[in-house]
Amino acid sequence: MSAPLLVVDALTVHYGNVPALRDVGLSVLAREAVALLGANGAGKSTLMKSIIGLVGVDSGRILLGGQALGGMRADRRARLGIGYCPEGRRVFPGLTVWENLAVACWGEARVRAARMEAMFALFPVLAQRAATRAWQLSGGQQQMLAVARSLMDAPRLLLLDEPSLGLSPRLTDEVLRQIPAIVAAGTSVLLAEQNAAKALAVCSRAVVLKLGRVAASGPAAELAASDEVRAAFLGG
Repeated sequence: MSAPLLVVDALTVHYGNVPALRDVGLSVLAREAVALLGANGAGKSTLMKSIIGLVGVDSGRILLGGQALGGMRADRRARLGIGYCPEGRRVFPGLTVWENLAVACWGEARVRAARMEAMFALFPVLAQRAATRAWQLSGGQQQMLAVARSLMDAPRLLLLDEPSLGLSPRLTDEVLRQIPAIVAAGTSVLLAEQNAAKALAVCSRAVVLKLGRVAASGPAAELAASDEVRAAFLGG
């Protein structure tokens, strides 16, 4: 088996005196989608922010492609190949769909155009609304735009934080069903999601956080069949 693309090892994070993550470990392989499950306050968003560099780490290691990220700024981590799509969509409301995507690509015009076409193929509705300002999009379309924007530099790893937040079940399906295509195109995905059933359906493995610790991990199919996981996250 090849070395993991992402390794999180014994990660501990505090907010003041309050522990947010305690000795958390996980890995993500190249071309793999891993679901990060847990209730509100379990530590999912904190872990995402720790990986991208928005939250300081007390102890432990984060490695991308074998390179330690400790002490590295968030912008440097992004240039190394980490895409981050935070919860709450956070598109630029006054910019058009095309402009939201264009500002997220570091490459020259030719590269930007190719990435734009790839995003429009992934989310065809964005191509139809390329000249529309982001505030005029539906919630589902804004989420698609947020995901596409985080992919504009073709990252090796995409951190996708609660993409279903505030969306209807139908729109949630429209967004999450693109994850296998994102992985097939070469980007690994770490998906933080409260909708465990839908997350497990599009990911190959999963890690369950509870009160800042890893409570369970393994193949998605096994966790979906686990009585404990079903009782805690899948409604029995």
